[in-house]
This record gives sequence, C-alpha cells and structure tokens, in this order.
Amino acid sequence: MKKKLLLGVGILGLALATFVYFKAFSGNTKFDAAEEYIFIPTGSTYEDVLKILSTEVKDIDNFKFIAEKRSYNENVFPGRFLLKKGMGSFQIVSALRHNMPLSLSFNNQEILEKFVSRVSSQIEADSLSLMKSFKDPEFLSQNGFTEDNVLGMFIPNTYELKWNTSADKFRDKMLDEYKDFWNQERLAKAKALNLTPQQVIALAAIVHKESVKGDERPRVAGVYLNRLRTEMPLQADPTIIYAIKKNTNDFDQVIKRVKGDMLFVNSPYNTYKNLGLPPGPIAMPDISAVDAVLNYEKHNYIYFCASVERRGYHDFAETYEEHQVNAKKYTEWVNKLGL
Repeated sequence: MKKKLLLGVGILGLALATFVYFKAFSGNTKFDAAEEYIFIPTGSTYEDVLKILSTEVKDIDNFKFIAEKRSYNENVFPGRFLLKKGMGSFQIVSALRHNMPLSLSFNNQEILEKFVSRVSSQIEADSLSLMKSFKDPEFLSQNGFTEDNVLGMFIPNTYELKWNTSADKFRDKMLDEYKDFWNQERLAKAKALNLTPQQVIALAAIVHKESVKGDERPRVAGVYLNRLRTEMPLQADPTIIYAIKKNTNDFDQVIKRVKGDMLFVNSPYNTYKNLGLPPGPIAMPDISAVDAVLNYEKHNYIYFCASVERRGYHDFAETYEEHQVNAKKYTEWVNKLGL
C-alpha cells in the first residue's frame, strides 16, 4: 500500500513537472518574422507589459503564470528587448531582462531641430525633451557653448546606447564623445591656428559644404585660413544659403546658385558682409572636414570656383585676375546649361 502511494505521488509529481515544463518552454509567440523587438517605455507597469505583449504572444495566461513564478511582475525593466520566433514563456521572461543596445547614427544635419528629430526617431526621448536639454542655459554656460554653436558638440558617427536613454544622458554622452574627439593632438592643432574647437567646427562646416571631395578639402580649408589671416571676408556662398534659409525659417528650400541681392542678406551668417567666422556651424561637418581644417594644405591660394573640366572639384587661384578667368569659364558653362 505504501509503495502504491509513493508511486502515485511520483506520478503526480511527474505530471506536475511535465505541466510546468510545457507551460515554460513550449512555443508561445505568434509573430511571423524570425525575430521582433519590443519597446517597454520608462515607468511601465506589469499590466502595461501585458498589453504590449498581447500582440506578440499566443497565450498571455501562460506567460503570466511563468512571469509571476519568476517574479517578473515585481521587476519590470524599460528598454528594447529582442524576442525570437518560437520562444517559450520562460525564454520570453529572460529576454525581457536583457535590454538590447542599439546603434544610433547621424550626420550632415543643418540645424538643431532636424538633428533632434532624427535622434528622437531612434530613442525613447522625444524632441521637446532633447531640445530642452541641449539648450539648457546652465549646461551651455558650463561647457562653453551657445545656442548658435551647440550643434558642433555632436560629432557625426555611429554610437551604441540603450533605447531608453534619457535626453540628459544622451546629451552628456555626446559631450563625453566631443571631449574624447578633441584630444591633445587636435587641440594643439586648433591652438596653432589660433582657433577654438568651436571655431574649427564652424569653418569645417563651410569646407564640408564647399567640397564633397575629401582629397580637396584640405586645400579649400587653406583658402579660408588664408582669408582669415589677411582679414579678408570669407565670402563663402554656403553661408549665404544658410542665412536665407534661417531668415525665412525654411530649411527645405533648394538654392542652387548664389547671385544678385542674395549677397546682401542681413544676417550674422553672411560672410560677404561680416568679417571672420559665423557665430556657429552652418551644418554638422563630418570628421574628415574637421580634420581637413586642422591639417589644411599650406599654399597661397585666395580664390576658388567650381571646375568645368573636373566635375566635383574646384579651380584655385592666387590672384583675382586668375580667378576671374576661372569664374568666367564656369559662368559661361552654367548659363549654357540654363542653371
């Protein structure tokens, strides 16, 4: 009798173990893709998670049974989590405890507003919180930035971070990256140019806009540095385009050529009217443009214009007379094309 009782208990225990195992490890996903990411916002409750998972799991009661056995209901984590097709509830709970980092990339943003929009599309922080953080007066003052030049703090690259990174934490990470970028070597080169890092970036933004050719950018940078040394206006057409866009608050407009009354636009970014560098970058220069300024080509060129023979490149000149010859050739070419 005792043996039969023990046998019965053993069978019951085995059945219970099989039941729990089935609940824990049988496939409980219902999406068709091989894998999906789910996003759990900061401050979410266990009930919020159940609502999010309702479209991803087949049997929510099955999930709840295992989640509560594993105390997940008492320890909900915000973030980005990877679920794979065929996962059981046990694996899903484990996945919800592993916040997956993402790769955030950005480059060539013209204004802070567009940059904020790009970042907010990739992480949890929204545009308003990011903009407030970037423009915080105390932060700007403590770190030597202004609203005009803070765009230059963000070095174009690909960064790994958590989806639920807050606006302030993202800003502070970018500041750390900026400080790492401006190492002793780059700081020494900027000092030799008698420029601050922010001024280097403002000039690099112009160089970036002037030439898409990486091998030509050091030469273009040399032209502008020659103009700065002789206190000649930079006369950079990209600054005119930026000034017009900024004055009209329309950064989606396309301006192919700068001519006529455009040169007289009233703006601190008009480098035909104002000496020196603009108050901030006219775009987010890439690293090659910054290094082109720091490692500029030494020469005597003062002028340059787009080349007719070498598409994408420029013709350079030391004298205004030489420049006029190059400019005439280019003007005749674009007029012939009807631009």
